[in-house]
Amino acid sequence: MKYPVIFIAILLITAFFAGCTQQQATAAPGVIKIGVIASLTGPASNVGTNMWQSAQVAADKVNADGGVTLKDGSKAQLKLIVGDDESTQQGGQKAATKLITDDKVDILVGGYSSAVTSAYEQTIAEYKIPYIVTGASSPIITHRTDIDTSYIFHHCPTTDTYGQYTTMFIDQVVRPAVNKKLGASADRPFRLALLYQDTAFGKGIQTAVNDTIVKNNLKIILISQQSFRMGESDFRTQLTAIKATNPDAVYLGAFPNEGAPIITQARRDIGLNTIFLNAENNDNAQFYKDVGQYGEGAIIESRFSPYTAPAGAVADSQNMFKQSYFTRFGAYPDMMGASTYEGVFIAAKAIANAGTTDKATVRQALVDLKMPQIIEVMKDQTISFSPDFRESTFDLWMEQLSYNATLGETRPVIVWPDNLKTTDFTLPSWYMAGSSS
Repeated sequence: MKYPVIFIAILLITAFFAGCTQQQATAAPGVIKIGVIASLTGPASNVGTNMWQSAQVAADKVNADGGVTLKDGSKAQLKLIVGDDESTQQGGQKAATKLITDDKVDILVGGYSSAVTSAYEQTIAEYKIPYIVTGASSPIITHRTDIDTSYIFHHCPTTDTYGQYTTMFIDQVVRPAVNKKLGASADRPFRLALLYQDTAFGKGIQTAVNDTIVKNNLKIILISQQSFRMGESDFRTQLTAIKATNPDAVYLGAFPNEGAPIITQARRDIGLNTIFLNAENNDNAQFYKDVGQYGEGAIIESRFSPYTAPAGAVADSQNMFKQSYFTRFGAYPDMMGASTYEGVFIAAKAIANAGTTDKATVRQALVDLKMPQIIEVMKDQTISFSPDFRESTFDLWMEQLSYNATLGETRPVIVWPDNLKTTDFTLPSWYMAGSSS
């Protein structure tokens, strides 16, 4: 039987593409696809970009060190695929769905806004894909009971943790300093105001502060609790109301793009010359630049900083990461970048321990994980996840900012706790306490 020339040509072309497809299929086991969900656009893009870039630094190191060894002895290289959540719930859902269904990633890392991350958790539950959350800090991420969160692992302190930590710092360090300045009795109640983002993140901080005061019977009174919408830029109405209550300090539950203008507007426009305490996500190079001279004396709870490091074992590893990041991107990584950097290593280690990319097996490897701390100080110097809500546990510290006139930016120094601090907390000369009573 004779075939027309055009039919033979079609057969040859079909065979060629089938061969290409077969080559791609056989090459696939040599690649581990990690999806990174980050806010590359929208109000949180500053932090999200840092997370994505930090993930790239981590993947480069894993691959340069030979990749991940699988059960059959083969080596696999990491391939990162980014999903931009656009700093919105809809964007997060779109990014997560595409990474899982179209890109067919083996594991997920990232997530910044708690409100955005919680919006697509149902998709994670449906597809049962392991997800190492490295930024969204509301405990709702793994504590919620309306969906199955068993594939979600939390590698960042929750608002419960750092809200409690900051409140205890206020009581143990700031309150005595203020009372001494006023010549007041040691049991004078501290006048604290809250200004927080009206999201799971901000409300988590508000709840943690209230609960810590009650649980520990602290001599702190909350004289004002003001909220704002995520992404707002003008805070003068809330700050004016807070100033009228005569606070000793203001604790902010804000993102860096919100915290810097809050402090600037408070001191420059409202004349609210007080101590501003900030959540850890503000340990960010752009925040130090944006807040400028008005950040003098402010406090940030932290576990990683672009500009300082605690005394101890992780200082060298932190500096190596910072230099690698700077070499590639010409800037320094921030808090959320650090945990996302570690998230890639955790993903690689879990897959190596599992010996496969099978999602259920990798999930169990994360449950069983015990690996040495990488660049952040962990409890017992070990990265592991709690059996109840799959949360890792960090050692935190408090930083105070000082203004560097030559740079035109603030820089942090660690002031608490004693085993990590590099200097003592001080009240700025311009500080104004709430009242002497």
